[in-house]
Amino acid sequence: MSAYAYDVVVIGAGIHGAGVSQAAAVRGYKVLLLEQNDIAAGTSSRSSKLIHGGLRYLETGQFRLVRECLQERRTLLRIAPHLVRLVPFYIPIYQHTRRRPWQIRIGLSVYAMLTGWARSATFKSLARAHWHRLTGLDQQGLQAVFQYWDAQTDDAALTRAVVASALEHGAQLVRPAQFIAAHPHAEGVRVVYKTAQGQQEIYTRTLVNAAGPWVGAVAQACMLAMPMPAIELVEGAHIVVDAPAPPGIYYLEAPQDGRAIFVMPWRGQTLVGTTERIYTGEPGAAAPRVTDCEYLLTAMAHYFSFAKALTAQDVIASFAGLRVLPSGAGSAFQRPRETLLPVDRTQRPRCLAIYGGKLTAYRATAEKVMHKLASSLPPPRRQADTRYVMLPSGEGLR
Repeated sequence: MSAYAYDVVVIGAGIHGAGVSQAAAVRGYKVLLLEQNDIAAGTSSRSSKLIHGGLRYLETGQFRLVRECLQERRTLLRIAPHLVRLVPFYIPIYQHTRRRPWQIRIGLSVYAMLTGWARSATFKSLARAHWHRLTGLDQQGLQAVFQYWDAQTDDAALTRAVVASALEHGAQLVRPAQFIAAHPHAEGVRVVYKTAQGQQEIYTRTLVNAAGPWVGAVAQACMLAMPMPAIELVEGAHIVVDAPAPPGIYYLEAPQDGRAIFVMPWRGQTLVGTTERIYTGEPGAAAPRVTDCEYLLTAMAHYFSFAKALTAQDVIASFAGLRVLPSGAGSAFQRPRETLLPVDRTQRPRCLAIYGGKLTAYRATAEKVMHKLASSLPPPRRQADTRYVMLPSGEGLR
């Protein structure tokens, strides 16, 4: 009998911890998911709610990332139609817009090509006769409007659904559970954590650090020598405005600095985001500042006539999520979005950490994690494929 109670222990029930737990469970492995607060309590409930390829990443040449995300978007539309849906995106081009119509057309053409010219890849220049449908959009100086398709989701609900799928396939979830330390044990890992019942100790073949913005703190508590990439936390703030939901999602340039922002429908109201600034505080304390709200309201008022009268009193909710990005000079926008997956050793790794990652690509990231850990695990007991496992609702995990 194996000395290890688990094959895979995962720290963190955000979208990536959920994805790894599901990927391991559908293979028939014994999986334990530990979460310090609640499912999707961090960044996985504070994103821009988009399942997309990332059109703006084409500007920085991240074609492989965009292609992967577009492939994953197609998969999620199939396995989670109750959670992920296509919505129209609109890009208005004004006289002052930095990116000209020909640049947008080229970008959307590349985007469509990376999608494989699927039906969802269609885009068009919206005829002037139809601009009146774009409720409230300022049309003075408007030169062109492009329409294309991407997807929207409830990020927290999606995360709960993936966790529910993992549990359906035999994974175990413990929450709240405070991770304390991990120590090498023969070819595996001894994991120490704390619950309401006191300190617990279990043994596992492999440990996955999927703690999101807490990834560095968890890595420091692991007594296994492994590389720790230089990272920064980048905070992105969003606001929900008491204004009727727009007919689709607007992809706009912030007039202050040309950054991309989105104005979108959200639960009958209007969601606006996001900002980008380096964050140095405790991850759990991330929250929008007054200047963040002002920035987003100003950007919104620049494009929508009804928004010119909006004030801070019209902001009915706000939240801020933290992205994990490689350290470096320049703006966060210029940083690569590739996910880093360092391990404690190249042969038979015992510990793996997930640095970065995108909501859209969580399933692909989980598959890469399982591939890296394969040499440390017994042969899979099942051959289920997460590309075809339909996601449940996950509402029972609220």
